[in-house]
Amino acid sequence: MKHLSLALAVVTLPLGCAFDVDSKVSVGAAEHQFLNSPGRTDNNPYSTAVRVGDTLYISGNIGIDPETGRPPETVEEEVRLVMDDMQQALDLADMTTDDLVWVQVFCSDVSLYDAFNKAYRTYFSDHFPARAFLGSGPLLRGARFEVNGIAVKQ
Repeated sequence: MKHLSLALAVVTLPLGCAFDVDSKVSVGAAEHQFLNSPGRTDNNPYSTAVRVGDTLYISGNIGIDPETGRPPETVEEEVRLVMDDMQQALDLADMTTDDLVWVQVFCSDVSLYDAFNKAYRTYFSDHFPARAFLGSGPLLRGARFEVNGIAVKQ
């Protein structure tokens, strides 16, 4: 019988630690930069985005009205809020929506596909990233959409 050996590298970070734009961890040869939106007050266990080299991995965003804590009434306004959050994450890494190469959209009601696309397309100038649009069922806080993505600095 043959045995397989695995070597794992584990990075341990203190629970509840908050990262800002300058937080970096080296894992092997790649440096990971953990980015969080200015003024972020929650302590949920994720970073707004993580940059590895020229690649930025952006966490899922939902379009919540900061005044009410709920999704806005119109689909267009919700898409604008979620895409503005995506743009803010890209700004942290000095990138734009033109640097996005892949986007994933979770939608609680796929009949909103055309309405989503109408607002979404206004965030791009020349080309669109590859994208998946998935029916998801209920989303956090009653949101209709959650969007995440990957960007590569051009």
